[in-house]
Amino acid sequence: MNVLYFLIPLALLLLAGAVWAFFWAVGSGQFDDLDTPAMRIIMDDDKKPPENDDE
Repeated sequence: MNVLYFLIPLALLLLAGAVWAFFWAVGSGQFDDLDTPAMRIIMDDDKKPPENDDE
């Protein structure tokens, strides 16, 4: 029973930290553009990779 006096405040502190981290991420723009990174992987690159002349 005594362990509950430790675990409940610890759980509340972890919850508060998670809520703070979420609102910080929203405020700093982490979730502004969710579509472009997913579409960038399927876009063709028109540039050729640089040739290596080390030989």
